[in-house]
Amino acid sequence: METIKKSIENSLCFGMYADSTQIGFARCVTDFATIYWLCDVIVDDRYRGQGLGNALIRFITERDTLKPLTGILATRDAHGLYEKYGFKPEETMRRRPQTNQIERGGEECERSHA
Repeated sequence: METIKKSIENSLCFGMYADSTQIGFARCVTDFATIYWLCDVIVDDRYRGQGLGNALIRFITERDTLKPLTGILATRDAHGLYEKYGFKPEETMRRRPQTNQIERGGEECERSHA
């Protein structure tokens, strides 16, 4: 839970609400200069099929702070939705932390094997 909290605190977050109930969420990780990563996009199952995903992505991609930046995302579904807003499939590479690395104070450190 601490990891989720930290990821939200360090992101530009967007929420959708019906009355006072949150029904949608997305976040962007960005440097506000060159690029943003759109991630964790979700609309509650009970509210899908009403165009809310379109509204959320349109709102995000039309923000003045994000519009001039390159947007990236990784998704297994909803490609048609994202393509409407200029996202195109491209080859990507990914680096995941090794299991022998730990985080200390925001710095990645290797564990000593001595």
